[in-house]
Amino acid sequence: MKRGIFSVKENQCLAKDTYLMILTGDTEAITGPGQFVNIALEGNFLRRPISVCDYKPGELTLIYKVVGRGTAQMRTMPAGTKLDILTGLGNGYDLEPSGDKPLLIGGGAGIPPLYALAKKLLAQGKHPAVILGFNRAEERFFQREFEELGVAVTVATADGSVGVKGFVTDAMPQDGYTYIYTCGPEPMLRAVYDKSVTPGQFSFEERMGCGFGACMGCTCQTKYGNKRICREGPVLEKEEILW
Repeated sequence: MKRGIFSVKENQCLAKDTYLMILTGDTEAITGPGQFVNIALEGNFLRRPISVCDYKPGELTLIYKVVGRGTAQMRTMPAGTKLDILTGLGNGYDLEPSGDKPLLIGGGAGIPPLYALAKKLLAQGKHPAVILGFNRAEERFFQREFEELGVAVTVATADGSVGVKGFVTDAMPQDGYTYIYTCGPEPMLRAVYDKSVTPGQFSFEERMGCGFGACMGCTCQTKYGNKRICREGPVLEKEEILW
């Protein structure tokens, strides 16, 4: 974990209530896809945890959904705004067991961390496919960005306004993939767990206090004992999850 001051470079609307923020600052503590940052916001006691969408030396990309006071505050930040951010939080995804054809499944705000993951898998010569789930067409984002990486993309919407009608599980193939990586709301994760036919890694969204393991507020029970989503997570292996 590392604390630093970042400067907003860009802050734009991607889709309904969904924004992309690019920041400049020290990204050295970010070591892999699936990690998150924790942002201090003026007037708010708790920091706001946001998944890392992409990163490179000196630059950090976040995608966030406006769901409360903190993210509503972020939406109005102009370029040049300074933010106090904790980086390098969480365990992130392990790429080692992916196999040649991993399947990446994201729902809504769970989609961003899969972007950096897809880039890393492609760099290793793997052939990932991605399923992106939304409630409706107006909420869709980053389909084009994944396609520009050369990844096969399937979109599912609950109302059928674009892509496959239904949930991400309705778009999942019966077989043909070697591993599952997924991130999204817990009901989605459980549905993917039930339908998937391979091992995998599941990234959980959880309310957090400190974000680095001190307060124990995001502790969950697994087959291997209690784990803190912010510290030993947010990524858990399929075999250890207890619903």
